[in-house]
Amino acid sequence: MMKAVAVAWVSLLIVAGPLNGAERLVMRVSPLVAMAPAWVTGQTTVEADTENRALEIIVESNDFYRSSMIQLDGQHAPRVNLFQFTNLPVGQYQITGIVAGSAGRRATATGWLVVSGRSPR
Repeated sequence: MMKAVAVAWVSLLIVAGPLNGAERLVMRVSPLVAMAPAWVTGQTTVEADTENRALEIIVESNDFYRSSMIQLDGQHAPRVNLFQFTNLPVGQYQITGIVAGSAGRRATATGWLVVSGRSPR
């Protein structure tokens, strides 16, 4: 039981490719393993750039899809953004962060999350 609790609070660090030696997109998600209905919290750090126009976070499994998008004001946008997804049902989820610019995708980061059912007592 203690191992499950410890694993549940481990953060996921996903990094997209470099741009001028800096990271374009860093995404941290916690927990990586949760019990349904899960509450997932994440933080993204986006490199300041005049071309940044939007940040989208997608959480999806075979039976579930939810996304959230915010507008970015180029180099004036906040570097750190927080997001929360609540009531995620049982499943294995792919979490994707996308930074979009005027010419399309500028950075993408992807990771996984597992939501399991309650164990019978």
